Amino acid sequence: MKIISTEYSQVLASRLAEELQCELIYTEYKHFPDNEIYLKTGMPDADTVIIGSIVDNDSFVQLLLLIDACEEAENITLVLPYMGYARQDKKFNPGEPISGRAIAKALSRNVKKVIAVNIHEEHVLSFFDCPATSVSLASTIGTYVREMDLSHTLILGPDVGAANFSQDVANACGSACDHLQKVRLSGVEVKIQPKNLDVRGRDVVIVDDIISTGGTLATAAGMLHEQGATSVHAICVHGIFASGGYARLLSGGIQSVASSDTIESAASKFSAARLIAQEILHS
Repeated sequence: MKIISTEYSQVLASRLAEELQCELIYTEYKHFPDNEIYLKTGMPDADTVIIGSIVDNDSFVQLLLLIDACEEAENITLVLPYMGYARQDKKFNPGEPISGRAIAKALSRNVKKVIAVNIHEEHVLSFFDCPATSVSLASTIGTYVREMDLSHTLILGPDVGAANFSQDVANACGSACDHLQKVRLSGVEVKIQPKNLDVRGRDVVIVDDIISTGGTLATAAGMLHEQGATSVHAICVHGIFASGGYARLLSGGIQSVASSDTIESAASKFSAARLIAQEILHS
């Protein structure tokens, strides 16, 4: 087995190769004067893993080109640590594409299996023309929370939609769990607070699959401090941190911010490599 990576998942690919004890293939990338992408990779194995997060349009094109370059491989497993466009999973308005479907169809050619990590909408997996699965980093985040050595920890989902994920994290680290809800105090005033539990005297950890701009979490952090939280931390699988999101979180009263290496950045404090390796070995 060999591992081949786009430019956007080099660190995670090296960690995956270490977990699987297999070869990581070097790929050369550059742009032509008209900004078209050129790449040249090494010889694939019969079983080849191509790994790359879709974080922008270039990263998507790199994946398409890598899959084509590895056409001699008998079995290609495509790993999508972060699948951009997956949130456009249906037509919200007339005339819109189902972007997640378009991306999945394009990436399916010559691929035998797809592995995603905490894909935002599970039914996007059905758009691929090959078996596709999503693995969850909830237990990995739970381990990371335990190692933070917090006191009287409360795991919070940012909304009811994240309740199952936050509960899985809480189960993994043995902490209490709740999710945030908006309570309207008046026609213009809204309070964000946990649905069931008091945060007073607790170290609060807000967990989610994606942190995009961080605006909602920064607002929630300020209110949680007002409600007596000892500290507030933010942990996610996919750290996008668009529009200055990382700085917004820290300036909003969040003591620490951590994400996985599905999107590689200075905030990447834990890795998806072991979980992906386990899925590859058992599939």
